[in-house]
Amino acid sequence: MVMDAQLLKLSSAFPFTAPTPKHPLIFPSFLNLETLNKSRIHTGKKGATFSEEAYEAERLRLDAAARESMAQKSEIEDDPKAWKWVIRKRVWDLMEARNIAQFPRPVHHRIPNFVGAHIAANKLSELEVFKEANCVKVNPDTPQKQVRFLTLNGGKKLLTPQPRLRTGFFSVLECSMLNPSTIKEACTSVGVAKYGRPIGLDEKIKVDLIVIGSVAVDPKTGARLGKGEVYQMSSFFCLHCFSKLELEHLFALKRISSLDLQNLNGMLRYMGAIDDSTPVVTSVHDEQLVDDIPIEKLLVHDVPVDIICTQTQIIFTNTSIPKPQGIYWDKLSPEKLGQIRILRELKSKLERDSGQKLPCGPSEKLPPTAQRRR
Repeated sequence: MVMDAQLLKLSSAFPFTAPTPKHPLIFPSFLNLETLNKSRIHTGKKGATFSEEAYEAERLRLDAAARESMAQKSEIEDDPKAWKWVIRKRVWDLMEARNIAQFPRPVHHRIPNFVGAHIAANKLSELEVFKEANCVKVNPDTPQKQVRFLTLNGGKKLLTPQPRLRTGFFSVLECSMLNPSTIKEACTSVGVAKYGRPIGLDEKIKVDLIVIGSVAVDPKTGARLGKGEVYQMSSFFCLHCFSKLELEHLFALKRISSLDLQNLNGMLRYMGAIDDSTPVVTSVHDEQLVDDIPIEKLLVHDVPVDIICTQTQIIFTNTSIPKPQGIYWDKLSPEKLGQIRILRELKSKLERDSGQKLPCGPSEKLPPTAQRRR
């Protein structure tokens, strides 16, 4: 395998397009191919070429590009979410500078993997809410991989979102579906696709515990920041509206009005797989703990956490921040809705069954996403 293109795919924090006959590969101006080629070394069982020196050099260059992009974004005065990017950037920069980040790097635009993630996961598994849970929803990010393993290895049902929610909703995995030798693989995104059972909105399920990743979290208030994408918000909301059959039944009984549709969150909450009592836990590095998330600026769809597990401590936040009560269609931009097929299908069904058009949020420019390994 030629290393140049693969290197950029693995390390770039921004979209990277593979070469095609019509669109040949164009490297960024800051990439010195001559230096890169000279520093290649041969490693791996399959004869792949890889240079640790070149990889690190390009990672640092791309990291700098990511920082500059986020600095520009945070300077946009009319963006009500600009303050979030200031905090995210600070945490991402700190983790890179202190080398407490782990692969994949750079960590910008990611739920950052961190040194000691497995220790934080083990502490999480010692919680009573984890021990007593039968079904645990865990995000698909790298730092929570050990949590997914402990969930399956402990004989619990694992509920995890399908990658980026683009092709479906959630997948369910259980030990009974796996051989002992495949449990670790099942904790990866490839393994979820391979061994998981996809489920839809018509499946009845009760989630006992939610585990999410974070970029930054305030231990005093439970306020949390994710990576700035819609997927965590969407998966949390979708858990409120798990039963399509019940939804149809309520529509028949209520004969809902336009006002009811705008307050649909109450009904979705009523019949969902989670409620206010469902604990939300996050696992992070100590350096991701912050004290400057202004709770008065949080939006209705921001998810607070009840418990924080780091590599050194367990923190009960006793948060008073309300948890999201449903899907806030008036906050969901056309761009975000366009990325989540399950939400588009749900919105279409609600509008079709009610004869009313649901509101839509204002248009927005979506933030860049970290390049994912293929």
